[in-house]
Amino acid sequence: MFSMFDFETIFNPTTASATMTFTSSVVTILIAIVLGGIISYTYMKTNPTGYSQNFTLTMVILPVIVAIIILLIGSNIARAFSLAGAFSIIRFRSAPGDPKDIAYVLFTMAAGLACGVGAFGYAFLFTLILCALMYALNKFNFGARKQAQKLLKVTIPESLGYEEAFTEVFEQFGVAHELKKVRTTELGSLYELVYTVTLDPSTDQKAFLDAIRCRNGNLDLSLTMVPTVAADY
Repeated sequence: MFSMFDFETIFNPTTASATMTFTSSVVTILIAIVLGGIISYTYMKTNPTGYSQNFTLTMVILPVIVAIIILLIGSNIARAFSLAGAFSIIRFRSAPGDPKDIAYVLFTMAAGLACGVGAFGYAFLFTLILCALMYALNKFNFGARKQAQKLLKVTIPESLGYEEAFTEVFEQFGVAHELKKVRTTELGSLYELVYTVTLDPSTDQKAFLDAIRCRNGNLDLSLTMVPTVAADY
């Protein structure tokens, strides 16, 4: 009877110490899938324009994989070392990810680990709490900078002194700037200047760029909307 069910038992890990059965394995896998789906859905809701289908699918599958590994290992030390040796030959080659994406990967792995040891209650508890926390932080735009840092590339003629070429324009629009790179182009007849600029949301970017064009003789210029790392300068 449900009335006789001890609520505390759902928060007691049992799978790791008990014999693995078909029923317990199926339940563990299904719960891991559900938790992975919840985490993946939260990720999509907090990244409306910046996620890929491959990553969201991975977050659904990853808890299941981790849970299966824990089920297979159980309390067998020799089996744990064998699996560790098998996985050591795998090489994952990918570009460094966004810190938020890495946090979600660790999140899904923790959910799978909790399912694998049979702590289903704790798995649901921390999944729901962390998903709610991530959604709330995204909703309130926590940690977002009011000012946007961008990359400005300007080409100027060699007759124009680059040290103070645009100081007056930067001051006029209240743009904080830092000259990062200077190089010559067109056999030394032109200079290319690379600045990092910090723009307020109220800054009229078109008027700012028009003022730059008036100073550089309408030569090439670009304003990168997403700041790049210093290596790309």
